[in-house]
Amino acid sequence: MTAPAPFAVGDRVEARTGPVAHGGHVVARVRPPVVEPVETRDVVVFVRHALPAELVVVEITEVSKSFLRGDAVEVLEASPDRVSAPCPLAHPGGCGGCDFQHVVLPAQRRLKADVIAEQLRRLAGLEREVVVEAVEPTLRWRTRMQYVGLPGGAVGLRKHRSHDVIEVEDCLIAAPDARITVVEEGAGQGGRAASSRAIGRDPAAVIESVLGHDFRVAADGFWQVHPDAPRVLVEAVLELLGPRPGERALDLYAGVGLFSVFLAEAVGRTGGVISVESDRRASDLAGENLSAYPQAATRAGRVDQVLHQGIGSARAIDLVVLDPPREGAKRKVVDAIAALRPRAVAYVACDPAALARDVAYFRDAGYDLAELRAFDLFPMTHHVECVALLVPTAD
Repeated sequence: MTAPAPFAVGDRVEARTGPVAHGGHVVARVRPPVVEPVETRDVVVFVRHALPAELVVVEITEVSKSFLRGDAVEVLEASPDRVSAPCPLAHPGGCGGCDFQHVVLPAQRRLKADVIAEQLRRLAGLEREVVVEAVEPTLRWRTRMQYVGLPGGAVGLRKHRSHDVIEVEDCLIAAPDARITVVEEGAGQGGRAASSRAIGRDPAAVIESVLGHDFRVAADGFWQVHPDAPRVLVEAVLELLGPRPGERALDLYAGVGLFSVFLAEAVGRTGGVISVESDRRASDLAGENLSAYPQAATRAGRVDQVLHQGIGSARAIDLVVLDPPREGAKRKVVDAIAALRPRAVAYVACDPAALARDVAYFRDAGYDLAELRAFDLFPMTHHVECVALLVPTAD
């Protein structure tokens, strides 16, 4: 890649940091050193291991035609929100798994709230005050871990934006009995999450318990990694949607049917729930998890294709739960949902930019952002989970 001349990887430059940006870094601008009278412009650098309004020495780690990336290798003027990272590997050149260990926890949540608000402003044209709610625990929370196998039986994690591996003896965000996978040089290791137990007839599956309901989950399939995330998200979705007996709901990108089960319970036998999931194994497990609810059905297939083909009934859809992968639902799915004219849509999102883009698509399709809640389900990292309520635009 071509650097914004005359910067190169390894250069060090002093910089005053600006606001937080999506992705776990803050924005700074640096002036290239040039010989007069050549006119120069400041170059944007995305800085990790820094906080807003700090004076830092930045080591350039990556260059492109329009911006730089770098690490704060020395702090000359520290933010009052700076703390010593609890993990000895959370530093420039160390493990790339945590972005915010150097930030006091309340400030971590403020930074995430700022990112959500900025994405809504930039991509959806909405001014929204955002509060990210705390969820315990903030260390030892990750119930699944994937390590890289190293010679001699050791394991490690990768550096930020790198294939290089740092040996890790003890990851401080890993739950004590997290399910562990070792890739590349190591074979898979058995383990189990604190909230899981193995199933004798199906060693590739576990049971996860949420609010008194048990869910069969593929051991290598998707499930929220924070132990309290399923409960927190279910409670938020139900509170925002307010499902009523007799209503009909769609659960899109449904996984093993987490939201479907609680929707089925809420709408009762006079209502209906359709669980749509592209992964066949997850859809089959959703069918098992919903077996006690005759009002619930599963559809295996891509969400956009299932919506295009129709959902097999003339009955109106009242509610939609939308929980897409990180890239979001995108316009085709949003337009198909809006065409069904549900009275409310709960959008569960792990990427603020994708959420904001899809909120704009919903607005174009006649739906407004009525409420937004955000949860710190990935402490010490830049990741955050949101639940948005979208309702038809008032006439």
